Amino acid sequence: MTEPLSSGWVQRLSDQCAAPVAVVLAEGEDRRVREAASELAALGVRPILVGRWRADLSREVECRSVHELHTATVAARLDELAARKGWSASRRREAAADPLLVSAFSVGAGEADAAVAGAVTPSGDVIRAALRGIGLAPGTALLSSCFLLELGTGAPVAFADCAVVPEPDSAGLTDIALSTAHTFGALTGREPVVAMLSFSTGGSADHPSVRLVREATALALQRDPSLRIDGELQFDAAFIPSVAASKAPDSSVAGAANVFVFPNLAAGNIGYKIAERIGNASAYGPILQGLRAPMNDLSRGCSAQDVVNVSLISALQAVSADRSAVAG
Repeated sequence: MTEPLSSGWVQRLSDQCAAPVAVVLAEGEDRRVREAASELAALGVRPILVGRWRADLSREVECRSVHELHTATVAARLDELAARKGWSASRRREAAADPLLVSAFSVGAGEADAAVAGAVTPSGDVIRAALRGIGLAPGTALLSSCFLLELGTGAPVAFADCAVVPEPDSAGLTDIALSTAHTFGALTGREPVVAMLSFSTGGSADHPSVRLVREATALALQRDPSLRIDGELQFDAAFIPSVAASKAPDSSVAGAANVFVFPNLAAGNIGYKIAERIGNASAYGPILQGLRAPMNDLSRGCSAQDVVNVSLISALQAVSADRSAVAG
């Protein structure tokens, strides 16, 4: 059974938001999504449900048709995409009627803060809509993902990439590390301490995959010298202080890491599932990262509580993105 996000997450959202965050739920005809929308409204989020019926919804839930989301600003952005892709008039009309794509463009146009989909839509379609309608954040060349896990102790950690990028090169691994550090800080309010994982610690082994992790660590430090990051580190050295003291005594990250960047998708996906199934951690995600504004994917087997959780995460990402824009 899916657990709700801890009350601390909800409190963080309440503390940081002067006004409710508008989250578009693109699959408003789905029962789970509709159930989640009412709960989200009670939690202080402004859910915008894309669908035709509102009889079973609380009064706080906005229900809009695709046509109502298709504003002049969204239409102009769709026209730009159609021209770039060489779409026919009929293909352009299909796009204007697509709740997923129009929801993404609504976020990209600043008419909503975040979008959530995937309850009935394949992940690939959600990602394509996000890239077309929202686009990548400045300075980021790669869309990636992470999972936020709450351990049995209550401590949060992030694992990446566990869902999107199969074999990142060093530049891609750098983007994943920086994006995950930002996501972790935005969602938890804690300083990210990033371990770049490998089967080697500090030169104990040599292999092309180890050298790739070292290169990505150096690139990440060049792009953000203030970031606490080290690699290559084995997981035990990154996580357990006594092992860190033996294997990496001079590292400021070893034994203290809370963000774990895996060298490839296979390792990341296996790792988070081991932590969840054997370690009894609560896993939330995949959380898409690297976009200009948040759009997140659901599993087609999701529960209403999953929709609530992902929407709350998206709302916190949106608040963080707004603050970063102001700071920049």
